[in-house]
Amino acid sequence: MAKLITGILGITVLIAGCKGKAATPSAREKGNNQATIVDVMIAGTSTINNTIEANGTVVANEYAELHPEISGRITYLDVPEGAMVQQGTLIARINDADLQAQLQKSKVLLDLYQKTEERDLKLLDINGINQADYDLALNNVNSTKADIAYTQALIDKTVIRAPFTGIVGLRQVSIGAYVAPTNVIATIQQLDKIKVDFTLPEQYGAVIKKGAVVDVTVDASTNAQRKAVVIAYEPQITPTSRNIRVRAVLEEGKGHPGAFVKVYLNAAADKKAILVPTNAIIPNDKNNQVILVKNGKASFADVVTGLREASNIEITSGINPGDTVVVTGVLFARPDAPLKVRGVKTTAPAVAQQ
Repeated sequence: MAKLITGILGITVLIAGCKGKAATPSAREKGNNQATIVDVMIAGTSTINNTIEANGTVVANEYAELHPEISGRITYLDVPEGAMVQQGTLIARINDADLQAQLQKSKVLLDLYQKTEERDLKLLDINGINQADYDLALNNVNSTKADIAYTQALIDKTVIRAPFTGIVGLRQVSIGAYVAPTNVIATIQQLDKIKVDFTLPEQYGAVIKKGAVVDVTVDASTNAQRKAVVIAYEPQITPTSRNIRVRAVLEEGKGHPGAFVKVYLNAAADKKAILVPTNAIIPNDKNNQVILVKNGKASFADVVTGLREASNIEITSGINPGDTVVVTGVLFARPDAPLKVRGVKTTAPAVAQQ
């Protein structure tokens, strides 16, 4: 009997102990009830600049290599190196003695064929010859005229003239040299208007428009920037590089064709956007998230990010101006857990360069 009473008392003590433990909160429950200390910022729109840096090349307004159109020996050469020449100025002449002789021969034949055609026409009127004989005489006249026109065209090709007003480059041949159409006599460039050709990734195709203004650094030693206006762009994207070719005209027409330049284009055009610090973003497998403070508790919101700056990132959707965004203590916050705001921070906009 004594043993039975002792056992009952032990069971009673054990049950009472269990009830006491259940009534006392655990350390983990206490930790969950404690508020996480965080710093926040109030979401607002700020100005963001997305400056794209591209490599470019200075291009002359007009450029041409002066080639002879036919082979032959140079009998006249006048290349004023580095000087301005007017359009149509005679630069070189190829020996055309054989062509001139052929032209004179064709003119003599033409005179003979014309007289024959005139006599045959009179005979045809009185039925002195048949129509076939007259047609042959007329064909000789027309054929000789075509030969004269062809020979004259070859003679014209022996003369090399300046195609436009510009500055002549260095002379590449000498008088008396035998040249072919592949030989370059000199170059000529028009420098009154300087262009800049550059390329941009295809995702900026919507940014490039005719009349857009870009900044160009022509002289790397001074880093001085000059304005240029976009005049055209290649409608087809280059398949190998997936870039767009763009051409702009410098407002101050100074520069050496072929020179390397840096081109800067503001793709955002002073765009208004919500910026948050990059450390406020929580990446996961599907999307990015930020923590908002709502009713004193942590609320996780899915966001879509845009341009990235040195320390900030653009939020294109997911939060609205006026929302309270957690910027520090992000790793310790849990969904619907209480938060204690320690301070409010601000985000200074910067320039995003790509």
